[in-house]
Amino acid sequence: MKTVILAGGFGTRLSEYTDDIPKPMVPIGGMPMLVHIMGIYAHYNYKDFVLALGYKADRVKSYFLNYYTLHSDFTIDMATGERSTINRSILDWKVTLMNTGLNTMTGGRLRRLEPLLKHETFMCTYGDGVSNVDINKLIEFHRRHGKLVTMTLARPSARFGVVETAKNNSVKAFREKPVDSEGWVNAGFFVMEPGFLKLIKSSETVLEREPLETAAAQGQLMAYRHEGFWKPMDMKKDVQDLNKMWDSNAAPWRLDAKIRPAPAR
Repeated sequence: MKTVILAGGFGTRLSEYTDDIPKPMVPIGGMPMLVHIMGIYAHYNYKDFVLALGYKADRVKSYFLNYYTLHSDFTIDMATGERSTINRSILDWKVTLMNTGLNTMTGGRLRRLEPLLKHETFMCTYGDGVSNVDINKLIEFHRRHGKLVTMTLARPSARFGVVETAKNNSVKAFREKPVDSEGWVNAGFFVMEPGFLKLIKSSETVLEREPLETAAAQGQLMAYRHEGFWKPMDMKKDVQDLNKMWDSNAAPWRLDAKIRPAPAR
């Protein structure tokens, strides 16, 4: 099963970092946020990734093209150019990097990936949030209800809109900017059927608007409530908080021991 990560936005609220790199490449514990997210899925053996790129796509492509150079020790013969690797951390991931357009909206990015996604169930999440959600349980929930989309919900802070659900976990409505944090918010970590892509009309379509609202109205959007850890990276303080968690070995999303930062240079 493929996992799409939406990694093409401008990240304007993190301009301290994103003037130079795209938001999913902001480092947490010496690694891009993007790699942390991929590590969550890889822990559950979902290692086929599709990265929907846009803003500064070249920086993401360069990172993966040079991943083993950055993460390996090696000897190079300067006369011949021959290189021998001493230590290398192997990742058995398949990563497809697709430039889905500079100004394309979140839904439009998925629409442009339709040739890769139209044959089977796939997962999708945002490139700026980590969680300790159990991916296996999420997929089991999706398969049981048989609808087009499962959206993972998490407990919000007051700055997020909330999602209202019925007793059978179908999504009823969206409410913006609640006055308290008693509701639930869209945390990403979707599971989707290919038929959902038909609800995305153009490159200008915002995923959270027409497609998901239409799916909700049709009874095709179900909510998976995650009571555990979830944290988005929206502001500089979020970056600082996530780095503190990682550096103190208190990061709840730290599941895959294979991912590690490149050595300091």
